[in-house]
Amino acid sequence: MLLPDNIHPQLSIYYNGSLVLKELKQHAKQQVFDLYQRIKSQYNMSFPTFMLCLDWLYLIDSAKIDDDGWVELCL
Repeated sequence: MLLPDNIHPQLSIYYNGSLVLKELKQHAKQQVFDLYQRIKSQYNMSFPTFMLCLDWLYLIDSAKIDDDGWVELCL
């Protein structure tokens, strides 16, 4: 859910996407599963939520994923 109206904001894609962006700002290029492991250990985010965040970040041109599985911050 992008903008929740009846759940905690911490469960939204906007909030969780900001956590992924925060990690990408520290390490601008990472493998998808390495990035997920960092996010999972720090924030206990589920994999489906993580993937929705990557989709959303791609749609707003904040991150891109290449064919080799590298996630890169778009500047």
